[in-house]
Amino acid sequence: MDLPKTFSRLENDKQQRILDTAIEEFARHGFRQASLNRVVQRLGIAKGSIFQYFGNKEGLFQVIFGHAVEMVRRSLRQVKQETAESDFFERIRKSLLAGISFIDQHPRIYQIYLKMIFQEDFPLRTAFLQQVHLFSAEYLRPMVQRGLDRGELRQDLDPDMTVFFLDALMDRFLQAYCVSFLDAGAGLYQAPPDQLDKKVKEFIRLLREGIGRPPHGEPRREPDPPPMGDPDKRTP
Repeated sequence: MDLPKTFSRLENDKQQRILDTAIEEFARHGFRQASLNRVVQRLGIAKGSIFQYFGNKEGLFQVIFGHAVEMVRRSLRQVKQETAESDFFERIRKSLLAGISFIDQHPRIYQIYLKMIFQEDFPLRTAFLQQVHLFSAEYLRPMVQRGLDRGELRQDLDPDMTVFFLDALMDRFLQAYCVSFLDAGAGLYQAPPDQLDKKVKEFIRLLREGIGRPPHGEPRREPDPPPMGDPDKRTP
């Protein structure tokens, strides 16, 4: 992440304090209602310093967003390295658990993401959300391709649609963990760790049943259509 030059010259501790305070402000109030006055008041610095570092509130938010994306990248980069020898479904399981762990450790950052989804008045909202999903696709696509190459996935899958499918499912899973009305009775919302672990395993089981290669390489058999019967004898 490229930081503004004036901000990058600050000591790391001061940078982090400014970022943490700004994250809390945007997480609580969203973009429009966020107040630079409250930010500088908590920090004990002059308001002019914020303008010097970031230009304006939008500039500050762009830095916050870039900071958050870089944190997610580091987390998933570690998962990718740790699961390099694992099969496709174990890598997805670990990725989903990493997402849950990130939310637990950085709830305010995830709150900002949720506000971006459900509030349309963020600046550059479309560009930011597009960047999030492009990053997700960039992360998932090599895993999908490797799963296909190693025969872990059905060979009739379209890689691009599989990536889209996984991104949508995993994103909704994490949202339901944090937002009650998205749970839809699945038992994900604020689930305790033991219950959440069961839900993740069930998620992976359903994925394996749907897109995994059948045992022993057997082709998947589509269910036979129901018998049509004699049209003249059907019950009206």
